[in-house]
Amino acid sequence: MKITRKTFDEVMFPCYNPMDMVIKKAHGAYVYDNRGNKYTDLTSGIAVNLLGHTPKGVVEVIKRASANLIHVSNIFCNEYTLTLASKLVKKTGYEKVFFVNSGAESNETALKLARRVAFDLYGEEKNEIISFNNSFHGRTFFSVTVGGQESYSDGFGPKPAAITHLPYNDTKTFEETISDKTCAVILEPIQGEGGIITADNDFLIKVRELCDKYHAALIFDEVQTGVARSGSLYAYEQTPVKPDILTSAKGLASGLPIGAVLTYDKFASHFVPGTHGSTFGGNPLACAVGAYVIDKVSDKAFLRKVNRTHDYIVEKVSKLNEKYHVFKEVRGKGLLLGLVLDGKYAGKSSELQKLCFKHKLLTLTAHSDVLRLAPALNIRAKVVDEAMELLEKAVKDLIAEN
Repeated sequence: MKITRKTFDEVMFPCYNPMDMVIKKAHGAYVYDNRGNKYTDLTSGIAVNLLGHTPKGVVEVIKRASANLIHVSNIFCNEYTLTLASKLVKKTGYEKVFFVNSGAESNETALKLARRVAFDLYGEEKNEIISFNNSFHGRTFFSVTVGGQESYSDGFGPKPAAITHLPYNDTKTFEETISDKTCAVILEPIQGEGGIITADNDFLIKVRELCDKYHAALIFDEVQTGVARSGSLYAYEQTPVKPDILTSAKGLASGLPIGAVLTYDKFASHFVPGTHGSTFGGNPLACAVGAYVIDKVSDKAFLRKVNRTHDYIVEKVSKLNEKYHVFKEVRGKGLLLGLVLDGKYAGKSSELQKLCFKHKLLTLTAHSDVLRLAPALNIRAKVVDEAMELLEKAVKDLIAEN
């Protein structure tokens, strides 16, 4: 059977509009299609393949673990799942972990937990969830409604109730809104889909203070910012606050499906047997890889390299921009970066992304104004240099076309 981009249109739901290529294999920071083309990848599977494609260490873990155990139900416990949970607890100071398969499920679990805690302790009237405009928390109906982009949740019938959306980083509006009816506040410490926008420290301090005052759970969605993506194991470590509930996914198993919710005993104790569950959550194969990943990326030398690479990319983009003046700023932390288009190029991030693809550079977008870069955390300077040369070609084309 010959597989082409057209095959996608013939057999797949039209939820995506993928680029005109079919990937055959990928290694490190390079992707190869089935026509023999080579691409430099600054997407890492949307911040998932954090050690690059098919890294040797991960492949070896998969081989060893899969020879022993691939799946077992949650009627039993296994060494791989408990090892990863123990490492996460030790590294973060949280006390309990629940595993799922994705970021959306992590957030779904966290939101359900917050509502259950409030119901048990304060009654059914305490059910309001506060979220923020332009946030993104997943595609389940609950999580997508909590996300602050109505275009993703409209058109599916009545939405889950008691969800309030507020402007991000707007302390005054938040103070005026939170109340005894609020059971949870969920936010991304760096909004990903919203444009790589970082939460202000003063805003976070006030959110933490008022969550405590009104007995509302503070949830940080670290699906994208976590697992060293932001230059620390989790992004909250770079803020003055710590959430009650932390959600994680994406790079946690270096490409295998996984999600995790971390919290304290006083919250976790409200999920008694039968309250919640997941058939594949805590899959031993994914957890075996997750344990390997956590050991690698929590290493201080590894994190220092992530931050050095951040500085190097910002420096290279700044030099590029001195010549072409297309970017207003570079946002983000670690290796979650947003190149914000300026002036007449504003709103053209998709156009620039397609021009990058034309020159065999794989990039992402975050909002219409922002080209998003989320490369492998161990990307080498030589590959960054190659990528910047390709980006320059795309920028030249953008200027020529506008």
